[in-house]
Amino acid sequence: QVQLVESGGGLVQAGGSLRLSCIASGGTFSNYNMGWFRQAPGKEREFVAAINWGATATRYAESVKGQFTISKDNAKSTAYLQMNSLKPEDTAVYYCAQRVLGLVTTTPTGYDNWGQGTQVTVSS
Repeated sequence: QVQLVESGGGLVQAGGSLRLSCIASGGTFSNYNMGWFRQAPGKEREFVAAINWGATATRYAESVKGQFTISKDNAKSTAYLQMNSLKPEDTAVYYCAQRVLGLVTTTPTGYDNWGQGTQVTVSS
């Protein structure tokens, strides 16, 4: 069973930066595609970014392109989401998700395991 634990969330002023981390335990991390999603109060969970198992392909939501960067360090079994120029509308609970190999997907149903989430709050 794969377990995912996110960290790095917090309160930041608009224009600031945060780096989220997602450490995985169980299985072979180098075989995992990783994704980041977020959910704001009263809204559905939405795709943010994804990276394939070999870190050779990434996908981003249009709303975060050029602002967020996803990466993974297979040696540390950790995926990252670097978030720059944060805006109040980026406020949400951020979740990482994992699936084994396959295509990089943007849909929540395409992932097998999820973390518990980390809160990101951007003040204006």
